[in-house]
Amino acid sequence: MTCHDWKDMMMGYLDNELDQEQKSRFEEHLKGCPECKKELEQFKNIKSITDEVTLAEPEDKLWADYWNNVYNRIELGVGWIIFSIAAIILLIFGGFHLIEDVIKNPSVECTLKIGLVLLVVGMAVLLVSVLRERLYFWKRDRYKDIQR
Repeated sequence: MTCHDWKDMMMGYLDNELDQEQKSRFEEHLKGCPECKKELEQFKNIKSITDEVTLAEPEDKLWADYWNNVYNRIELGVGWIIFSIAAIILLIFGGFHLIEDVIKNPSVECTLKIGLVLLVVGMAVLLVSVLRERLYFWKRDRYKDIQR
């Protein structure tokens, strides 16, 4: 075996995951290889440092601020959604009344009426298409949980 193969076994040796035969073969290799022995010592130092590391619990104020921020974001998001829906409804309502007035008006040319109807149909198709696309990508977005 090469030193590279033995290096793959170092963490298993440190974590006591090798069987007795592997462990004794590894220890024999260490006796004759100062490079692996030095690297094992470095790993031991790193392991002892990481074993001593503990997770610090955040203070209660930090959690309170966090949840207040979450609620504010949700509240703001819901407000914008409601505002957007109301604006869309009012624009559609007003638009339909405007179109109805133009279509019922006998003095308006037929070409303008057809163009207006096609414009509304095209906008409706685009709106549905964009909404469908956004919904599709929102469900499959791999990066939606990543903070920017």
